[in-house]
Amino acid sequence: MSDTTQTPPVHPAWLPDAAFAPLGSRRVLVVTGPDAGPVGATVVDEVRRAVTTHGGTLTVADLASADDHDLVLRVAPDGPDTGFTRLRTGGVTVVVAGDATGLLHGLHDVVRAGEAAFGADHPPVVSRPLAPVRMLDHWDNIDVHPVMGQVERGYAGGSIFYADGRVREDLSRVAAYARMLGSVGINAVAINNVNVHATEARLLTDGLADVARVADVFRPHGVRTYLSVSFGSPMRLGGLATNDPLDPDVQAWWAATADRVWATIPDFGGFVVKADSEGQPGPFAYGRDHADGANLLARAVAPHGGTVFWRAFVYNHEQDWRDRRTDRARAAYDHFAPLDGRFDDNVVLQVKYGPLDFQVREPVSPVIAAVPRTRVAVELQVTQEYTGHQKHVCYLGPLWSDVLGFPLAENATRTVASIASGAPGPGTPEDADLRAGGITAVSNVGDDEFWTGHPLAQANLYAYGRLAWDPAADPVALLDEWIGLTFPGADPRVRETLHGLMDRSWLTYEAYTAPLGVCFMVDPLRGHYGPNVDGYEYSKWGTYHFADRDGIGVDRTVATGTGYTGQYPAPWRDVYEDLATCPDELLLFFHHVPYGHVLHSGTTVIQHVYDTRADAVELVESWVPRWEALRGLVDDRLHARVAERLTEQVRSATEWRDQVRTYFFRKSGVPDASGRPIY
Repeated sequence: MSDTTQTPPVHPAWLPDAAFAPLGSRRVLVVTGPDAGPVGATVVDEVRRAVTTHGGTLTVADLASADDHDLVLRVAPDGPDTGFTRLRTGGVTVVVAGDATGLLHGLHDVVRAGEAAFGADHPPVVSRPLAPVRMLDHWDNIDVHPVMGQVERGYAGGSIFYADGRVREDLSRVAAYARMLGSVGINAVAINNVNVHATEARLLTDGLADVARVADVFRPHGVRTYLSVSFGSPMRLGGLATNDPLDPDVQAWWAATADRVWATIPDFGGFVVKADSEGQPGPFAYGRDHADGANLLARAVAPHGGTVFWRAFVYNHEQDWRDRRTDRARAAYDHFAPLDGRFDDNVVLQVKYGPLDFQVREPVSPVIAAVPRTRVAVELQVTQEYTGHQKHVCYLGPLWSDVLGFPLAENATRTVASIASGAPGPGTPEDADLRAGGITAVSNVGDDEFWTGHPLAQANLYAYGRLAWDPAADPVALLDEWIGLTFPGADPRVRETLHGLMDRSWLTYEAYTAPLGVCFMVDPLRGHYGPNVDGYEYSKWGTYHFADRDGIGVDRTVATGTGYTGQYPAPWRDVYEDLATCPDELLLFFHHVPYGHVLHSGTTVIQHVYDTRADAVELVESWVPRWEALRGLVDDRLHARVAERLTEQVRSATEWRDQVRTYFFRKSGVPDASGRPIY
């Protein structure tokens, strides 16, 4: 009798064997050289797997002629120092890299190109990552947290790293994940929650051997391993009487700990630290500032080439909602801008892309431009905490593209991506001291069969990696790239339908949730899922919309409000300060306005709220039959999972529409001009 309860195979994401057919059906020469190491072995293994499956041939040699080969993958001294060069000449496609990691990325570039990689001859094209560090932070707990579960803000099951109170014995899922990350250019992973609990803290000491096993799995794919550590570790783990960063015993404890870490994992990346934020210990307890705290760890890891990613997510979470001058959005700038120039060179200040908390729409954080003498990493959130918990289709590539391409500094000539990558803008002086930090994000995977719970949320992980490599990439093209790889050879209706559902899904999600840049209308009792317009309105967490009978929005102007607009460089401080120039999509983030205020679009604020919510739900409803029409054209299990999630999205979007529309009708007394029902 057959076993019908077997665990289904793990979905291959964007790396199914069929995606390798154009490469695998050809004659391939791999020249890795004598120092290729484990990443070089991965290149060979990938090609061998492809040619075995698709009938091509593989030749591996230290030195060999390109004759009689269709594709040459070669490590060479004349290759680029990072990335790779691809060209086609005389009917042969050649990928050249300066090291094995660049060659791995070049191999996957060929896979993405498919048959086009073997088309007409073309001159060399160099592909280099803009950001030196392209990291994913996992919020995984070893012990299941009573409130947050095993993966904090995780919407795809349990952890791929931990089970039964320890690192898993079987790391095969981690190996498959490492392969996914290496294929899109991600080169760093922090494997535990930034909210470091008691058991997770011991990864730094007792658990190092298990961390080394995880690092062994990531290393062959060009990915370095990091740990999130607690600033309170000297007391918690070392038995010291203090965590004071200026105490010699504390400094000695961190130095000795770093020595043990790198002795166990010689290519270890470094530490990620959340301090003095949401209850985590930090230097404030000792009258020290965050430069003191970050430099303590930086000096401990510096002899080993380590880096400290110090999160700027620091604010008072015990605020008084009665105080209209209190503004959580100001906090990170107020804490960190005065410290610019005091951080050691191996400290990277990790700044959330917006001033609040990964909202569906926020302005870019001014902190990113406020510390030019400090290395900065911009932090994104791939896991859909505020964008539908991976129950809603919400392709975030366009959001991240807008953020990374936003011309924040130097009179709107230098982008966020340039700042994070140490790259100049058109107005950057030639002698400028440019400092590279990187791009980081919170991961969205778990032990779910489809990695991300919602199969279509895989596109967010894919797009993050590709945009971290090239922030100028077109997110719509990346979406189509992901579709082509994940559903190779599918009926054209599959591509058309997926593109139609996903292309503007971020804007659709925004259209039925919080309007015009006002934030935090989510339900705090459901883990930030679903609507609760007043869920944070009288909250100690400090996120408000101030709706009353006359209007809505937060006055963050210098003239009459919290002064937040003054944290921006020119021209943005003036753009946001002035109602006439503030963009519609951010209006309520910066201004308190009457419901009858006319937007640049020509409609009033209240009618915009009414119309956009109703229109968005109608659009989401139309997705259900479109997806149903693909039954039999995609994998049955995948089809069923997406159908189930779309049903929930329609239900939730309807709840959003009705609660938000009704709330503002009851506040304003202004009817919907369209006559649609309000409750």
